[in-house]
Amino acid sequence: MIIIKSPREIELIRKSSRIVVDTLNYIEQIIEPGIETIAIDNAIEAFIRSRGAIHAFKGYRGFPASACISIDDEVVHGIPGKRKLKTGQIVSIDIGVEFQNYFGDAAKTFVLGNIPEKTRKLVRITREVLIKGLEAAKVGNRLSDISHSIQTHVEQAGFSVVRDL
Repeated sequence: MIIIKSPREIELIRKSSRIVVDTLNYIEQIIEPGIETIAIDNAIEAFIRSRGAIHAFKGYRGFPASACISIDDEVVHGIPGKRKLKTGQIVSIDIGVEFQNYFGDAAKTFVLGNIPEKTRKLVRITREVLIKGLEAAKVGNRLSDISHSIQTHVEQAGFSVVRDL
């Protein structure tokens, strides 16, 4: 069932999502080789709280952190800890924010220094499929139209989609 949101609710979702974007932009300033993922998570939590919001992930189904931080081939839901980031890694940071009972959620991939050509291609293709997915998300299309667009482009580039989580 689709629930139509009021203009007020849409504005609260927008504000929550703005905090997510601001947090990801803040992380861009502090992420670097040598930093522990738990330090990034602590910074994320402090930043979100400074904006009058709370993290949406910590405690959800027992998740122990404010953000999911996945390194290299970890698909999603990486748990922050004592791991130190290294040059040549790609790091995905997924953040959820609750602001006045409305949620925003997004992830961003960060590239640390020089990465192998195949990894550079993967990052480029994932950006391209985001755009292709958005282009396919239009009135009259179904979710399968979006996923087909994404899968086709990914496979044509020599990669594959994650089928199980």
